[in-house]
Parts: sequence; structure tokens; C-alpha cells
Amino acid sequence: MPQTDGSPYPVQSDVLVRQADLGRDGSADAIGVARWLEDARIRLRLRRFERLVASGGFVPFQIFFVNQQVERLRPAGRAGAQAQVHTGVRRIGQSSFTYEQAAFIDGGRVASGDATVVLVGASGALSLPDELVEDLGELALPESSAAPAVRPGPERSRRDHYPYFAPLLARIGDVDSNQHVNYIALATYYDEAVAAFVRHAAGTAGTDPVPDLPPQSFRVHYLGEVTYPGRYEVGVVVRSVDADSVSYELGVFRDSECLGVAEAVGPRGDLNAESLKAWTG
Repeated sequence: MPQTDGSPYPVQSDVLVRQADLGRDGSADAIGVARWLEDARIRLRLRRFERLVASGGFVPFQIFFVNQQVERLRPAGRAGAQAQVHTGVRRIGQSSFTYEQAAFIDGGRVASGDATVVLVGASGALSLPDELVEDLGELALPESSAAPAVRPGPERSRRDHYPYFAPLLARIGDVDSNQHVNYIALATYYDEAVAAFVRHAAGTAGTDPVPDLPPQSFRVHYLGEVTYPGRYEVGVVVRSVDADSVSYELGVFRDSECLGVAEAVGPRGDLNAESLKAWTG
């Protein structure tokens, strides 16, 4: 629904916090927050563009994400609570556009994120039609000095950039209507890889619990399609370590082909800073 409280975000959606959104600490984790942001985007009505598509006035297309970012700012949420997700459009380009979002619970901001979307036809990326540009213009946020997302360097697509690999098997439940692994499901692959790395770096034995040090933020860049069935590996390298947090770079590979990369930041906990240096690129 439209905003009426002076917020710079033009649309607010109330999203129910589900049990599946909660991490092991009992509050919503970064993947749960990503689902809230997705719920709010799906509810947006782009009426001119929808009429254009319904009338057959636009070529067949699929919606692809170029990148997305999600950050949990503080522990919050319980099953059955309501999150207010505020949504606007930060940038409108020739063939892509970027959503910006913020989530609030009990009046406090608990998460933020963004997502860049491109429409793809049989011959590649499509120019945004005027009807869609008009719809997006109504959702535009005020001008911002925020820097655009930095494109990952070519080294991120090479296997030798990553000293640690976690094997993963695509699941049929990960596949969406575009017949590839859904972008939220792909974020869980990165989440699992960090958990496997943390377990390895902590020297946790097979019967010990996994240290509860999940990433609090992700930025994911999509380079190719992760499909089912498929066996994949997610490479992990420690980018930096400070007193409280660890920054990771990750890449998902099918054999030697890199299909996506990500950055993540999680708590350091009891991980030994000296031992983590062995995994720093």
C-alpha cells in the first residue's frame, strides 16, 4: 500500500514473520529477511506494464536478477510478528532497474536490501518498455549519493581464488518457474558453504554442534544459471578479519565454470584470527 507517514519509500507491505524465517538464535536470519523483501516486491502492482503484457503487446520474457543485497541490522522478529517492508526504486536504466528496501519491526529498522532486475527475452536483455518505466517512475526514491554496487573482479570467477570448497547438490525444491535454482535458494547455498567453512576453521568434530556464526549480510552477483539436477561446489575465501566479524568472498562452481559470486559478513565469535589468516586471499 502507498506510504502516508512521510517515509521516502513510496510503498509499504506488511509481511508475516514465519517460523522458517528464524535462525538458531530465535530471530530472523539474513535468508529469512531476503524472503520478506521478496514478498514485498511480488506484491507491487505495475499496472501499465501488466496491461501491456496481458494484451500481448510485449515479447515473451523472463525476470532475472543481476545482483541482490540483504543485511540484517539487528536481531529481531518472532513467528507471528509483522514486519513492515518499505520499497522504492533507486535506479531506472535502459534494460534494468534497482529496488531499494528497508524492513521495520515495532518501529525500528531491522534490515535493508536492494535488488537489480533485468527482463530477458530470446535474444538477451530487453529494453524496458515505456509503460514499465512510467510505473517504476511512480516508485522512484529521492536522489541518493550512495555508490553503485562494485562489479566483482575477474579473479572471483577462478577456482584458484578460493582455498576452501563445500560440495552441494541441487534439490528439486530449489527450482522455480524459470526452471533454474531460485535466487533465494542459491543464497542458502552460500549460507551452507559458510557454515561448512566455519565448522572446518573451528576444528569442530563430527558430533559437535556447528558454531552459530551465520552471515548477517549477503551481496550476490548472478553470472549464469544454476540448474537441477547438478552437483556444485561453493568456494570460500576470507577477505578480512577484525575483532568482531569475518568478511567472506564466495563463488559457486559447476566443474570449472563459475555461475555466481557473493560477499558475506558474519560474526567472528570464537574463531581464531591467526588460523583464519591461512584462508585469507
